[in-house]
Amino acid sequence: MFSTMFLMTIMTLLMVFIGNYFGGEQGMLIMLVISCVSNFIMYWNSDKMALAQYQATQVDANTAPELYGIVQKLAERGGLPMPRVYVVNSAVPNAFATGRNPEHAAVCVTSGIMKILSPEELSGVLGHELSHVKHNDILLSSVVASMAGVISMMSRFGMYAGTGRRDNENRSPIAGLLMLILAPLAAMLIQLAISRSREYMADYSGGILCGNPDYLASALDKIDAIATQRTLPNASPSTAHMFIVSPFSAQDAKALFSTHPATEDRIKKLQEESEEMRAGKKLEYK
Repeated sequence: MFSTMFLMTIMTLLMVFIGNYFGGEQGMLIMLVISCVSNFIMYWNSDKMALAQYQATQVDANTAPELYGIVQKLAERGGLPMPRVYVVNSAVPNAFATGRNPEHAAVCVTSGIMKILSPEELSGVLGHELSHVKHNDILLSSVVASMAGVISMMSRFGMYAGTGRRDNENRSPIAGLLMLILAPLAAMLIQLAISRSREYMADYSGGILCGNPDYLASALDKIDAIATQRTLPNASPSTAHMFIVSPFSAQDAKALFSTHPATEDRIKKLQEESEEMRAGKKLEYK
């Protein structure tokens, strides 16, 4: 929770700084209000917004017994409340978790991932997603993504419409252009740094939770082989970090700043983790 509040504060200060540059005290106040409203909305509705964007359908033990059973078993093993379970009707394999805390979490998979993965591999993927839930990554990433999007939008708006400063005529157009570029870039770099470090942590914990890191390594290899060729329908940069692999194909320009570490590196780390387990080293689920 501390990391979430800290990053919310950093992103809010960045927004206020943008507001001050383009609009003086009035701009600062406007950006502060926008920041607070954005944080409030994302805290309470991030899961609903993400699930609606991808047209996810909730399932249960009757409609998707195997999927629901795997999630239930992993949640019990990890000491987590049972999350809501959703399926997105898409042949592109992927998965994500969302929600504001473990008590209000949801895990979602595409129909495509259930077709190409074995039950063991699927447990690896779901173990990864439940690890995000346990670490409270789902709230952290939602808030940062929201703020990054607002910063990009408002810096552009301020560049072209911000005239609130009395010394506006003395403002350097070059400085304004730099602000337009650097402010959203700074927000994006914060988002990328958080997302990539959290993916490695969720891989590690997910490998332990499912009982064998090789399950997750094999799943990532299969998912990546398809996901790098096809973009998930309705995918957007603001939610890309939520997925177990990037929802954008490698050919997509958005892949230039991927929110995920290289799949090869993730698989290598999981294989090393698996070797440690086989060697009898006790790994702690954290």
